[in-house]
Amino acid sequence: MKKIQIGKSNSTNNSLECSGSRLGNFGRKAALLGGAVAGALLAAQTAPADQDRDRDRVHRIGDIFVIAMENHNLVQPNPTNSPQQILGNPAAPFLNSLMTPGNSNAAQVSFATAYFNAGTGVHPSEPNYVWAEAGTDFGVHTDADPAPAAGNTFYNQTIHLTAQFDAAGVSWKNYQEDVQLSLSAIHSASGTNGPINPFYGTTQFNYAVKHNPMAFFADTALRNVYPLVQFFADLNNNTVGQYNWITPNQFNDAHSALNGGFTYQGVHYIGDQASIAQGDNFLATIVPEIMASPAYQNNGVIIIWWDETEGGDDTNHTIPEIIISPLAKGNAYASSVNLNHSSDVKTMEEIFRLAALNNHIPVTETNASGGFNNVALVNDLSDLFVPGAIPTPASFSVVSGNFGLDHDTQLIVQDVHITNTGDTPAAGPLFLVLDNISTNATLVNSAGSVAVLAPLNSPYVKVRIGDGDNDAVLRPHETRTVKLQFLDPSGTAITYDTRVLSVTPTP
Repeated sequence: MKKIQIGKSNSTNNSLECSGSRLGNFGRKAALLGGAVAGALLAAQTAPADQDRDRDRVHRIGDIFVIAMENHNLVQPNPTNSPQQILGNPAAPFLNSLMTPGNSNAAQVSFATAYFNAGTGVHPSEPNYVWAEAGTDFGVHTDADPAPAAGNTFYNQTIHLTAQFDAAGVSWKNYQEDVQLSLSAIHSASGTNGPINPFYGTTQFNYAVKHNPMAFFADTALRNVYPLVQFFADLNNNTVGQYNWITPNQFNDAHSALNGGFTYQGVHYIGDQASIAQGDNFLATIVPEIMASPAYQNNGVIIIWWDETEGGDDTNHTIPEIIISPLAKGNAYASSVNLNHSSDVKTMEEIFRLAALNNHIPVTETNASGGFNNVALVNDLSDLFVPGAIPTPASFSVVSGNFGLDHDTQLIVQDVHITNTGDTPAAGPLFLVLDNISTNATLVNSAGSVAVLAPLNSPYVKVRIGDGDNDAVLRPHETRTVKLQFLDPSGTAITYDTRVLSVTPTP
């Protein structure tokens, strides 16, 4: 038998002495560090289990309503009229009442002041809607209806938000104003001979597929899509989904001005101000109706969402993002936490206990606030809510066993135990990443190297959670074990740091 001498590492917390097959004690540099289920490494303390369960019962978020608006910044540098910004705009009295502390409309409102574009060059509108569904635009920048020739049919991309909802049994509905006037949900339609619109009183209509995020994925393009009139029926009958996406037509979402402008609260607006007034009028009508419903009053959430910045992809141009909920911090609480479209996706996945999306984001689209906006690593929307409303991501402890020698392969082996130390179930798959592995050792049973979640190029192994494809959830306080196999011709100390990721570390 070959004699192997593994000496002490440079770290006082990473020492091992082993001669031959004799087992030693190994304390890793990152022992007992936690990795968030969304992929970020955590070392936060968790509340006692009974406190978390009680808090969860009180603050569990109910049905979610996302209303998609268009083409205006919250604030922007001068000129502030190209296009007009929302904050302080007289054509948007309802929106500004939501963001005014002390206003009765703001009682259950929080809003973001540092919500930035999803990425540099993520324009025009359509890539942002795709991002809201998939956590990326896949590098495709077009407003075309979905078609292979346009490169925007992401039919091979099966992992997206509503597909995750389907897999998890979460009900969802997609309400698109004027969709009933098109050939189908994947064909845009506009004209002047439609029915009289109840919001602005003319026969103009304009359904744009580019504003329908589910339309670009084969499994959801034609499913669960309804005209807006169905939304009000579902709201009255309390048959809305747990997640509801609502896209007004291009007049009611503030994208385009009606022919002849729009008169709002006694003032006649034209051009871009007419667009804003139309959108404000729509929201002033639909938001109170949602708030009056049982679905909202049972801890529901309304998210008023805008697609993109106008005039610059920098921190001087911010996107409005307004949250209305009994669980919002309220009184027009203004959050300065750095947010973007990936933050919304991450929040939905935390609420419904889903694994973080990890679709490929082009390196060229690094956003103004830094990073590639990977869903796993961005800030979620929790700062807009009361503490405990957004479920805390699962955390993990990682404890390594002793090193030993496999006599058959002459490889150094080690069992590593991953435990869910939180009160939130961790959806699989999970991956154990070895960062800063000592240069003398090679992880022989690596499943790949990290390519998208820095630090890059670290080897990782997959953690088997369930039996085959069944029960792929690591419940609170459950432990799974992986065996590491190292080649170490030098016989010296093997050291590394660890991360636990719930997203595939490669695109």
